[in-house]
Amino acid sequence: MLFKELNLSVPLQKALKDAGYEAATPIQEAAITLLLEGKDLLGCAQTGTGKTAAFALPIIEALAMKTGQGPKRPIKALVLAPTRELAIQIADSFKLYSKYLKLKTAVIFGGVSQNPQTAELGQGVDILVATPGRLLDLINQRFVRLGEVDHFVLDEADMMLDMGMIHDVRKVITHLPKVRQTMFFSATMPPEIAKLAESILVKPVKVEITPVASTVDTIQQSMYFVNKKNKTELLKHLLKNLSIESCLVFSRTKHGADKIVKALEKGGISAQAIHGNKSQGARQLALKNFKERKTRILVATDIAARGIDVEELSHVIIHDLPEVPETYVHRIGRTGRAGLGGVAISFCGQEDQNLLRDIEKLIQKKIPVVSEHPFPMVPEALEDKPVSNSAAFGNKPSRQGEGKRTENTRQPKSQGKSWGKSPAKGSRKIG
Repeated sequence: MLFKELNLSVPLQKALKDAGYEAATPIQEAAITLLLEGKDLLGCAQTGTGKTAAFALPIIEALAMKTGQGPKRPIKALVLAPTRELAIQIADSFKLYSKYLKLKTAVIFGGVSQNPQTAELGQGVDILVATPGRLLDLINQRFVRLGEVDHFVLDEADMMLDMGMIHDVRKVITHLPKVRQTMFFSATMPPEIAKLAESILVKPVKVEITPVASTVDTIQQSMYFVNKKNKTELLKHLLKNLSIESCLVFSRTKHGADKIVKALEKGGISAQAIHGNKSQGARQLALKNFKERKTRILVATDIAARGIDVEELSHVIIHDLPEVPETYVHRIGRTGRAGLGGVAISFCGQEDQNLLRDIEKLIQKKIPVVSEHPFPMVPEALEDKPVSNSAAFGNKPSRQGEGKRTENTRQPKSQGKSWGKSPAKGSRKIG
């Protein structure tokens, strides 16, 4: 469906045309009309599907008819996001779409001085995008009042749960009017998130776009078996030998991300890290350099990566397999955006093989194994012994059982879904 076929006002259509938007994505087509009717929405969509526009455009359309002026204008729309980067990205989208309207959007987040943010709030705001912690601080200081909010968006709810923000989110909700339109987005649906959605939505419509299997089918995936101590050496080897235009590398921890960057730079490969321990300025600079291709390699944790929106990212490399299988899909979804092709490379050590089984069960396919590389995985008892060339490139341990690249096309009987419960840590079974 084309945007001009949707029931959007002329100023919005003009802004979309300026931005090069022509055809609506599936989630936009499914959600916009329903939200224009004022319905609550429970949404699930993989990264790169146009989710922000799906909720931003109906909100802007609704507010364009009833906006106030000056410092007396109350906040009419609130969007909660888990990270600073994502909050900034969402606010920028609202500003882009509403540029021909007299709507004012502000963004607030922690880690920086609140003074510029409170000054902007004092000038009057129609749309507020915020992280939960800073928003609560400003509510308690009476810089923010939410009593006239008509539209509330909770974005990336599952990530907020992972980051320990759900208690703050519940507190924010107590400051909202009971009569409002609510939009709830979560990539996964663990019990606590399902309970929260049920408590704040009223007769919602459910929109689920792009099942896991179809998302991963557009991406060329491969798995390298490598001992933990050799993962970064293998990473350096691949970055030097493969044709990689831009690469997002995933680390499980902040400390690990810094170690990877240090090792890459020592090997003559320019890279930057982005994670929660970095200052806001450092994170924004690293992201800006990556988007502008001044930095080819960006190393990130899952939480920091939620705010990364980069078109035509050629490669994703997963240095550490995630403990929750759905996270694997979100990681590789950073490449192959909105149906485009991409390459996702993962490293698997001996300690990661149960995680790999969970991932393959979810995506319903075996990930092809690349056996021919300089750092083949050897049993722990043999790690300190020399490995011959024949062992490195021939009869070495391989999950596929052969010393060459193979693909197992067997399909598991069970079908994984991104809406299913995420296994709790330590609850995985072998086999």
